[in-house]
Amino acid sequence: MKTINTKNSVASNFSNVNLGDKLPQLTIPITVALITSGAIATRDFFPGHHDKDAAKELGSPHIFMNILTTNALVQGFVEQWGGANIRFTNLNIKLGMPNYPGDTMVFNGEVSALDPQNHSAVISLVGKNSMGAHVSGSVSVSWPRDFA
Repeated sequence: MKTINTKNSVASNFSNVNLGDKLPQLTIPITVALITSGAIATRDFFPGHHDKDAAKELGSPHIFMNILTTNALVQGFVEQWGGANIRFTNLNIKLGMPNYPGDTMVFNGEVSALDPQNHSAVISLVGKNSMGAHVSGSVSVSWPRDFA
């Protein structure tokens, strides 16, 4: 899995953020290791996330990513742009197509709302794989005033 670097983030403070700003695209290879480690790390032992035969019995061609791993990838995508000092205040996402090993998910997003009084922004985003949108929605973040 690609390491997410927040040291050189684009929007390390609120004063660098503008309505309509595009977040840097992030491409994530979907691997067996990513799916299984995400499921184990989140204590999700549902067989469809780590046992290929069990997933096939459920009608799936392979194991598939759980929503908690998707949440982590969404947060990593936004944090890569906003810096390690951002605070997530709302996460409003929905799942679409499953993420299977061997595919790639590409994240795109943009600043869809700003609140200068609270040093906060809303990011609209989508993570797509070869079948379509795996995840879509919005994330609200704020920056500490010390970093504004």
